[in-house]
Amino acid sequence: MGFRDRGIEIKTPEQIDLMRVAGRLVGETLELLRAAVRPGVSTVELDTLAETNIRDHGGVPSFKGYSHPPFPATICASVNEEVVHGIPGPRVLAEGDVISIDCGAIVEGWHGDAAITVPVGEVAADVVELLRVTEESLWRGMAAARLGGRVTDISHAVETYVRGQGRYGILEDYTGHGIGTEMHMPPNVPNVGRRGRGPTLVEGLALAVEPMVTLGSKHTDLLEDEWTVATVDGSFAAHFEHTFTLTDRGAWVLTAVDGGESRLAELGVPFGGR
Repeated sequence: MGFRDRGIEIKTPEQIDLMRVAGRLVGETLELLRAAVRPGVSTVELDTLAETNIRDHGGVPSFKGYSHPPFPATICASVNEEVVHGIPGPRVLAEGDVISIDCGAIVEGWHGDAAITVPVGEVAADVVELLRVTEESLWRGMAAARLGGRVTDISHAVETYVRGQGRYGILEDYTGHGIGTEMHMPPNVPNVGRRGRGPTLVEGLALAVEPMVTLGSKHTDLLEDEWTVATVDGSFAAHFEHTFTLTDRGAWVLTAVDGGESRLAELGVPFGGR
């Protein structure tokens, strides 16, 4: 086993390889769902597709039965002003909607966790830009991570990129997190903050980075289902997430189908995958 320092789980290279199996399954499931998003599809149909794919490939959904009250589904499906933790159901997607899909899987006791936000048909230009900015901030955050650096180097890079693109709301009450034998572990990975703070980035630390950005206010409400988080002003939101780690060669995005190699190269970051 890896060891824990202040509750932070440090994995061996062999354990990171196992996390890659779970992460790749999550990434492939999200690509399957991306292709299935269209006007007329229901969020529960997407959930069924995700669960079937995960179980058919030897995984177990991370989210189903998680926490209290138990989450009832395989994916979180958050539409429009819903930021995160939306519960799949009979809601049918319509042209102009966006849907954030958060997905987790467990393989041999190890977790992967990632999220995408997908436009439904043609969407407004400012929404297209919101999705671009949020996804790019995720990659900028991971690209800022270096062995020997600190967790908030990631936070600072996310915030700096988003702030430089316009007047967006960045959620502060919901953060990224450590991940491994549990889905949510120390340390938290905020989406705002000064660099050079928090735990040191070391080999064997796996983090889920997940910026959540809105077209309006950063403030949210928890809905009556006790899960869904929505913007208070009704503005559209986007959520992107990847699980990644650092090796002595560079960054490795465990939930990207290609390990993040192509996108990291565009950002000038060495690829640390195997």
